[in-house]
Amino acid sequence: MTVADTAVANPPTTAGAAELLAAAEHEQIVSCVDRESGLRAIIAIHDTSLGPALGGTRFFPYASYAEALEDVLRLSRGMSYKNAVAGLPHGGGKAVIIGDPARDKTPELLRAYGRYVQTLGGRYVTACDVGTFVADLDIVGETTAFATGRSLERGGCGDSSVLTAYGVFQGMRAAAEHVWGTPSVAGKRVGISGVGKVGRQLAQHVLADGGSVVVADVDGAAVDRLRAEHPEVEAAASTEELVALELDVFAPCALGGALDPATVEALSARIVCGGANNQLVTEGPGGTADRLAERGVLYCPDFLVNSGGVIQVSDELHGFDMERARRKASEIFDHTLEVLRSADELGVTPAAAADHVAEERMARGGRTPWVAQAGSSDARAQA
Repeated sequence: MTVADTAVANPPTTAGAAELLAAAEHEQIVSCVDRESGLRAIIAIHDTSLGPALGGTRFFPYASYAEALEDVLRLSRGMSYKNAVAGLPHGGGKAVIIGDPARDKTPELLRAYGRYVQTLGGRYVTACDVGTFVADLDIVGETTAFATGRSLERGGCGDSSVLTAYGVFQGMRAAAEHVWGTPSVAGKRVGISGVGKVGRQLAQHVLADGGSVVVADVDGAAVDRLRAEHPEVEAAASTEELVALELDVFAPCALGGALDPATVEALSARIVCGGANNQLVTEGPGGTADRLAERGVLYCPDFLVNSGGVIQVSDELHGFDMERARRKASEIFDHTLEVLRSADELGVTPAAAADHVAEERMARGGRTPWVAQAGSSDARAQA
């Protein structure tokens, strides 16, 4: 995903920072300010009952502090669910750095941010997200032991979008098995919105499986790069045009809020399965998931199918092994199929079924906040 193809996920509410903090059910929220480097960031730890919180750092030009706070609270909660449903020994956390990464990102700022991460003693482990990349995490890792997604040369796992895209494709295969009786998108038309880091690799998986691909991205250069490698890929002028096409699968791979009312009503796709976080504009009874079900669209919960990236960075904490991480990410196929079948059996949406799995696992964790063992100087050993 590129910064150019994004907009803030889900329109912000009118609540101010005080109201958001009062309503939050997070274990810890840290405001990070370093005047010398210009750092303004927020780290949110939602839940550590399963282990130290793990989640990426987003660098984005939020219009206000309240908007950034709303985003980090929502994203960190989503990471709790993602890590739980993936069966990882991690809770959920997220960080946002307020600013334009093209203008404001400096090594000094990233090192200052790393120092804030280090003060948490391993309760939060960071990684890449929108606006941050492997090279950035190498710099963050100079001042904290709790940065993952670093370069292979620094002992890291490299670009986590590799297994994010792979995992989304495994979820897509599971959905195809559930709908069409075969774990393949061969002969199917897949529309991908957003062809940055994840969307581009997802397109390659679909093509290799025998499917056809049509894409849309506000960054025309990203589309051009993909089509230079794969001329058979079609391009739509916009996401609105894309979703109006005859599709078998729709894969949102930009920022969240992709499944707004207009998109849901326009969809012809039988399956929605993509890499973007927080795709549902409204949750709970009567929300977006229910409307998709009413229209006969099978929604694969985003935090279930896009967990390959967090699986990849989690493996880095144990001495990265790509084959081991890929095997773990392959399990997304089985997890997705299990959730889809459970949803049918229970008469609920896949979103509700996935929430139930995650909540059960967090509850079994005891809801006891995670802390490093006494005497340990490196909480990575506890993760």
